Amino acid sequence: MKIEVNGQKLEVNDGSRLRDAIELTKAFYIPGTTAGILKASTKKEEATSEYKVLTTKGEFRIELSGESTIWSRFNAALSNIKAHWETGNSVAFGPFETDIVPERAEKKYNRYDVFFGTGGYDAKNSYLLLAKDKHISDYGSPQGAVVAKVISGKNVIAQMRQGDTLLKIEPVIKWETLLDKVSTADLDTKLEDGMKIFTFFRVDLVNEAPEGAEHFLALVRRKLFNVDTFSNSFISDDTLKGEGCPYEHWDARSEGSVVVRTEGLGNGRVYIYKEDRTSSAIHSVVGHVSSGLELVRIADGGSKLAVLCNPDRVMILGMNFADAEKMLNARGLKLEKRGYTGDDAIIVEQDPDTTIGIIKEGMVTALGVKSDKIIDVRLYYELAPKTLDFFTHSLRLKDRPLGPLPVFYTYENTFLFRSEKEAEAYKEITPENVPKAKIKAGEIGVTNQAAKRYGMIGVKLTDDEKYGPTGEKFECTNIIGAVIDPQRLKGIKAGEIVYIREVS
Repeated sequence: MKIEVNGQKLEVNDGSRLRDAIELTKAFYIPGTTAGILKASTKKEEATSEYKVLTTKGEFRIELSGESTIWSRFNAALSNIKAHWETGNSVAFGPFETDIVPERAEKKYNRYDVFFGTGGYDAKNSYLLLAKDKHISDYGSPQGAVVAKVISGKNVIAQMRQGDTLLKIEPVIKWETLLDKVSTADLDTKLEDGMKIFTFFRVDLVNEAPEGAEHFLALVRRKLFNVDTFSNSFISDDTLKGEGCPYEHWDARSEGSVVVRTEGLGNGRVYIYKEDRTSSAIHSVVGHVSSGLELVRIADGGSKLAVLCNPDRVMILGMNFADAEKMLNARGLKLEKRGYTGDDAIIVEQDPDTTIGIIKEGMVTALGVKSDKIIDVRLYYELAPKTLDFFTHSLRLKDRPLGPLPVFYTYENTFLFRSEKEAEAYKEITPENVPKAKIKAGEIGVTNQAAKRYGMIGVKLTDDEKYGPTGEKFECTNIIGAVIDPQRLKGIKAGEIVYIREVS
């Protein structure tokens, strides 16, 4: 049987299973993730009424409307033509020759209309025009001059200037609905002749969105994308929903675009688009799927998808200097050390803060501290999910290997902390997993909203049958986890900073 795995063609024996194909091709695959399979002759392509327009200022897309026969007769002549003139209302590409019949009349044009016009009412001097704004004008246009509407990449239209070039126009090829497809994590799935198998997808990140790219790299740090939301036009991963991400890159949400929502209820949610959508002021484009988009299209809700990124994340927090330097050197990057640099040093800060920034500068400055400042913890996600949302958000443990936690106060065997990021105003800390009879030494408590000092974090070095780790009554205390080695806290003082590192 002839099959394909991630575009690699091969022959397999009758009766072969999915695992055989993956092993033969040494395909990138993470156990438990979903593979997408297209059966033979199930992928049909058809040209639609959409066209992709490539210019020296970027790409935009149009959808035909109205009298499109003019477009079908002359769009082939529109490659490599320059913008002859532009105003605040429109930009005109040409001239070129047509057989259209000009009219001497003012016409109404809406923003993003695509239409034909003439110079001097002469069809030999025809132009393709793009409306930048709603207006009325006489362009010597024929009856039914408006042939299309710009539907994505609208920012490109605003940037068009005289001398810019319209490079190429291509019809957008769309997939028809795929009925004969398989989304499975079962490696014993039997293969059939002509199957196309996809085990991962790859994302190329854009330099224009360094913070957004880092947000995505943090999301897929285990090379997994969770399909939490599924629709005909996109899939999304909600793991970092609620985590802030700035708006950086205005671009069309075209097919294969990786986008972060930067405002509103879904702030921090990451989308991958299966269909074109227009640009949005609250959706920052951070990358594009460069291969494996078929897997994105096939995957069902609840799937876990394997993903690779270009570039890979540069994250040295939690590493020692020797390992960090080895990793950076392998990528052609330099390391500058500061702070404590002894053999037991652990890196707790890096500058630049983003992978895109580090690669751009070719180096990273790292701050080291003594390893005794690193506090390993085990967290109780099933017992205190809401409180841990507050805790991991405040310390940035959702997107980083470790986070700083300032020491607020110490007395006897009790240590109190306040996070640097004050999230109490917008994160709930309702009572959950409150202790019943006693708290154990090393347990981590967070004061809940039943007390005035809610948001306080505490640890005790001894068991206590009356008060929680923050010194509050049991009903005001949420237990969220435990310090692996509580004795490490001995000797720390108010005003110092320890660094929390989660271990499984």
